[in-house]
Amino acid sequence: MVAADDAPHYARKLGIQKEQVVQELGWDEDTDDDIRAEVEDASGAELLDEDADEVIDVVLLWWREGDGDLVDALMDAIAPLADDGIIWVLTPKTGKPGHVMPAEIAESAPTAGLMQTSSANLGDWSASRLVQPKSQGKTR
Repeated sequence: MVAADDAPHYARKLGIQKEQVVQELGWDEDTDDDIRAEVEDASGAELLDEDADEVIDVVLLWWREGDGDLVDALMDAIAPLADDGIIWVLTPKTGKPGHVMPAEIAESAPTAGLMQTSSANLGDWSASRLVQPKSQGKTR
């Protein structure tokens, strides 16, 4: 058993804050329920699915090799995103089934109009933080 002080702080690593609207895309059997639970606890609400029609603060995009075109998925994720919103692309770590090469994210982000700003280690998953450049912020 892991002591509370030694427990992963996934939501903190992702910068999730109370009352943020978090949408989850790409859920499948292999997604990490601990990450999902921590994000829900930190935001104070359940994760929204792809049918949500709210303005989204944070998107958790679970992405694996073979999931399709990452640029298309990112473009879909941007549509409801707040101007200062964040997309976290979560991919299986190297050596895990479905691993995605970091270059795929690095190449897809600018094509979708996003910048990669940082990454986070989330157990068996790696997360890449993508944001919209300030000069390209959408108008609502």
